[in-house]
Amino acid sequence: MIAFHPNLFVRVQELDSPRAPQPRPLENGFSNDRLYRVLGVANASESSDAFFILANDRDEMWFICQRHLRFGALIDTPAHHLPYLIAQASD
Repeated sequence: MIAFHPNLFVRVQELDSPRAPQPRPLENGFSNDRLYRVLGVANASESSDAFFILANDRDEMWFICQRHLRFGALIDTPAHHLPYLIAQASD
């Protein structure tokens, strides 16, 4: 496990290329207009990619490659999903 800030939220900006890492988050219950709390981070030994553990909009747990994600916000809240507009308003 890799250390991360407990209030870290990320947003999905899915790569759209033939070599994009799988799974593709927008095809598996994530939205690009929401922020997702990072629940954990892992690094597979055979890859230089980090995988963020996120709960999608259906509350399913997924390992999503960091190349599909962008920093969203640091927000102290018990929520696991937030509308992206809330984070923009708190800047």
